[in-house]
Amino acid sequence: MLLKERSAIITGASRGLGKAIAQTFLANGCNITICSRDEENLRATAEELQAGCQTTAQVRALKTDVTSESEVKALVEGALQQFGRLDIIVNNAAILGPIGLSEQVDWQEWLQAVEINLGGPVLLCRAAIPHLKAQGYGRIINLSGGGATAPRPHFSAYAASKAALVRFTETLAEELKEYGIAVNAVAPGALNTEMLEQVLQAGSAMAGSKAFEDACAQKKQGGSSPEQAAALCAFLASDAAAAITGKLISAAWDPWQKISLYEKQLVSSDIYTLRRIIPTDRGQDW
Repeated sequence: MLLKERSAIITGASRGLGKAIAQTFLANGCNITICSRDEENLRATAEELQAGCQTTAQVRALKTDVTSESEVKALVEGALQQFGRLDIIVNNAAILGPIGLSEQVDWQEWLQAVEINLGGPVLLCRAAIPHLKAQGYGRIINLSGGGATAPRPHFSAYAASKAALVRFTETLAEELKEYGIAVNAVAPGALNTEMLEQVLQAGSAMAGSKAFEDACAQKKQGGSSPEQAAALCAFLASDAAAAITGKLISAAWDPWQKISLYEKQLVSSDIYTLRRIIPTDRGQDW
């Protein structure tokens, strides 16, 4: 088991990808603390996860608003008290935010998306890092989403917050590498989750014709596998990925299952990072 006797916090774990990550971590022997704002659904998920667990790993659930500093601190302290250690942070909680043109969407909804998608992970990292530093070990995994790597017209809050989360990941990786703490971002692929339903409900007028058409096709085809993204998270949380840090890795498109074969090249390069492209990168001299 990749994560035997480790302890992890997984945010936004009452359903969808977060739940899949929780299941995978349990199957790999990891004790987990899961959180969500939806207490009823969270408790039901925790009971389901524990009942289906075939290892000795345990599940703890705590209703948490990831934008509340006090609640996030309580989440970390609770995990430490329950399991005696904290090794892994998975920042999965996120919202799509307002859909529409940047100058027309509700400003408070725009800010809320940034607060949850970026502020939430930063708050949890701030609360957990002192403990990870003290033990000289840690893994932090941030779910970036497709908004991080390309323009997302009509989804500016989501795109901006996810791109910022990747840059935060790279920056934090540099700050923590001397403490045995690896920090990476995961692009899970196009999943058929509640976010997809929100795009479909918004329609082409609000979401834009391309995004709406892509969503319709994704709905019909089934989307990417959340279990594949969960498996990548488990790998990055394990000792097998100790040297990998500061990277954005796609569960759906990158050959991460054999990434250890190219560890030396990966660690010493800017592969799987966000970088500015200059003319010479495209064979031009100007």
